[in-house]
Amino acid sequence: MDYEKEAMDIRRLAKEHTQWFHDSLPMIASENLISPLAREMLISDLHNRYAEGLPGARYYQGNIYVDDIERKAIDLAKELFKVEWADVRPISGTVANMATLFGLIKPGGTIMTPNVADGAHISSAKFGAVGMRGLNGVTYPFDTDIMNIDIDKADKLIRETSPKLALFGMSVFLFPAPLKELRDALEETGCYVWYDAAHVLGLIAGGQFQDPLREGVEVMTGSTHKTLPGPQRGILLANPRNEKMQNKLNYGVFPGVSSNHHLHTMAALAISLAEHLAFGKEYAAQTVKNAQALGQAMHERDMGVLCPDQGFTKSHTIAVDVRKNGGGTPLVEAMEQANIIANKNLLPWDDVNAAQNPSGIRLGVQELTRIGMKEGEMAEVAELLKRIIVDHESTASVKEDVKVLKHQFTKVQYCFTVEEGYDYIDIV
Repeated sequence: MDYEKEAMDIRRLAKEHTQWFHDSLPMIASENLISPLAREMLISDLHNRYAEGLPGARYYQGNIYVDDIERKAIDLAKELFKVEWADVRPISGTVANMATLFGLIKPGGTIMTPNVADGAHISSAKFGAVGMRGLNGVTYPFDTDIMNIDIDKADKLIRETSPKLALFGMSVFLFPAPLKELRDALEETGCYVWYDAAHVLGLIAGGQFQDPLREGVEVMTGSTHKTLPGPQRGILLANPRNEKMQNKLNYGVFPGVSSNHHLHTMAALAISLAEHLAFGKEYAAQTVKNAQALGQAMHERDMGVLCPDQGFTKSHTIAVDVRKNGGGTPLVEAMEQANIIANKNLLPWDDVNAAQNPSGIRLGVQELTRIGMKEGEMAEVAELLKRIIVDHESTASVKEDVKVLKHQFTKVQYCFTVEEGYDYIDIV
């Protein structure tokens, strides 16, 4: 085998992938674009190095500058989220979730979680992190009309089951969780209250959606590459009730679920936090406006966007029931052929085993917002989607119009400028 050719083929595939996304409308709700300044960190010497432990208490030498970077990341996180304690070492949102589970609950303990079919992340399921920790998972009752937890039934169930840990947070996260409404029941049980903010972390930091850490939540985890437009990484934030809880979380991260914590992306996260402090309020507000505008435009074009009576969403995401249009799988495949990248998604009435053939699709606007699109462009996106979902038009013709729209938006916005004329296609 010609191994040099194999290596060059991989480089070619990466370039082709980059060109494809340059020509596409990326609408996966869990993705975003890193800024030019943050991206520089990914090819720095930090990529080659190793650190274990906390700043000033490492197990390796060579961390003089790493310690300063990590301290800045911690301070910026604490300022951005107005929180007492932050750990920037988790290398993904799921790793942050695992650290929380390892730190706050033992195998056999009872945890309240959302249901995957209702829009929860797989890490809260029996076949995910919760199950791997050996926990007794009890799911919240859900009101499909409002796509949110049924408050009265959940209040009763919390008091009956007395969980050790109560988890809030979704992957189809349309509306704020009813934290204030359930606060009395949660306090009565004495359980830890945890919020997985993976999808809405940047919205929360930008003053949108809700403010969990002021609404009764003690620990908040999240991914740092969705509505917080940073590197693919995780974060753990808390107002610990005591030093013992803080130590449990520290040990949950290291040595619990991580060793070296990928220093290049940690530095990129620090820059992304600084950028969000500078630009996050504007970006978060425009993201929500765009999502609501897209929902309205799709609704007007006879696409089954959920929750029209509630304004469709208060986040970056909309959920669409496409049963009458052929189902989630064939439609996202057709959209992909037309260079609109999204994902099929379970809706509450789907069987969890139908994940490969669900009745819904999920759309996120955070990346389109990141490159400068606003409400007017959302109407154009809705029309392109209608041509596939409703009209079943040729994907080739839609694809050309997708390219025309996308090529008007090639610069990453809401970030510090590194060099004039930066175009995010120039990656490999």
